[in-house]
Amino acid sequence: MRRDHENIRKGLSAAWPICLGYFPIGLSLGVLAQKGGLAPWQIGLMSLVVFAGGSQFIAVAMIASGASLAAIVTTTFMVNLRHLLMSSALSVHFPAVSRRFLALFAYGVTDESFAVNMARFNQGGWNRHSALVLNQAANATWFFSTLAGAYAGQFIPAGSLGIDYALTGMFICLLVFQLRSSIFVATALVAALCSVLTYLWLPGNAYVIMASCLAATAGFTLKRTLRHRKPLP
Repeated sequence: MRRDHENIRKGLSAAWPICLGYFPIGLSLGVLAQKGGLAPWQIGLMSLVVFAGGSQFIAVAMIASGASLAAIVTTTFMVNLRHLLMSSALSVHFPAVSRRFLALFAYGVTDESFAVNMARFNQGGWNRHSALVLNQAANATWFFSTLAGAYAGQFIPAGSLGIDYALTGMFICLLVFQLRSSIFVATALVAALCSVLTYLWLPGNAYVIMASCLAATAGFTLKRTLRHRKPLP
């Protein structure tokens, strides 16, 4: 029992900075989703089933624009593929663990929880139970903050407080934070060019998927080319 309390304490201690960051973002998502036409129960269900902030913001934007179900599912699937890599990297720390535990843990893997758990495992003194507490604490915070935003959004008039620009501003902020090197800048420019060209050529919202795939392929190819390029004598 004492060991369980210690695992919970360590997990919550590591989780609180993540939870502190999730709360305002979750509120924003809830408000934007409510303004996009989703009911509170739908927003809560999305946070429970998906639990991926970036793809949820994308899904809300596509729902508000009238995108097809196939386009939304495909786009969010592509965005969330990174979780496969993160889960694979963490799997080495879970030898001989039951599938039920792995499924519950994998459900709570996000960019932030992955980073904290990897750092704690590498430092030592960290176990799977504390890691699970961290994941689920972040999950609970995200769920309740998006649900709170959904109900709060009902009392905010449409277009007030810059709500109509909030989603655009959020994606601009996410883009700026991703521009960490020239490769990321080049990939962003390719994505912009591809999205404009495919928007002119393809009907509906298929251009979003096509531009994402082309930009990701271009960025990967550019990074691999630069990595293997030998310096000139």
